[in-house]
Amino acid sequence: MRIAVLSGAGISAESGVPTFRDDKNGLWARFDPYELSSTQGWHSNPERVWAWYLWRHHLVREVAPNDGHRAVAAWQDYADVTVVTQNVDDLHERAGSTKVHHLHGSLFEFRCDACDSGYTGPLAAMPEPSLEVDPPQCGCGGLIRPDIVWFGEQLPDGPWDASVEAVVSADLMIVVGTSAIVYPAAGLPELALSRGVPVVEVNPEPTPLSDRVTLCVRQSASSALPALLPQLPELLRQARAKRA
Repeated sequence: MRIAVLSGAGISAESGVPTFRDDKNGLWARFDPYELSSTQGWHSNPERVWAWYLWRHHLVREVAPNDGHRAVAAWQDYADVTVVTQNVDDLHERAGSTKVHHLHGSLFEFRCDACDSGYTGPLAAMPEPSLEVDPPQCGCGGLIRPDIVWFGEQLPDGPWDASVEAVVSADLMIVVGTSAIVYPAAGLPELALSRGVPVVEVNPEPTPLSDRVTLCVRQSASSALPALLPQLPELLRQARAKRA
């Protein structure tokens, strides 16, 4: 069986990673997310944007995968599992998932804003959030930025193409912890449904996708996913009977 998993902020929130719009303590609360996650914001104040992402980089390093991440990794013992994630953390990889495509980039990868070269040099420590930190400088004179997809930027072709291929070839799709409102990622479950692939949504709250999926599981990722796989055949049978 081939399983495509689309994961969003909800699965990582259970590990202590704040969702994007909640990821602001008192220091950051007065800033609009666009100021911190757009090319315009970067050009206006790269020191502020760098400080924001450096803090998130160090925050994520201190948390651990939860039972939801570990369950998805464990499914690899029974199926060909591809994870497509909207998250910029590395918790799926740390849990053991081997095929992970990051649609929105990663807090652990960096590149020059001028020549696009990757950066693997040192990063400043950040025991406490700081409002502004000077970003490292590339040898070409450009500034090092997080390799994150900011507002208005295109998704990277490689991860997107691989994600579409995973969905197109899947026998089953599981959508976990995502609001289903951020496109183009939100279009992937719709693609699966259009091809007759059953789609299971795992989310404690309803989303715009809920009325269209094959099955809704109204639990958190860490509660639902560890026991989900063996129950799926019967759950899907019941869901299809209810819709008939």
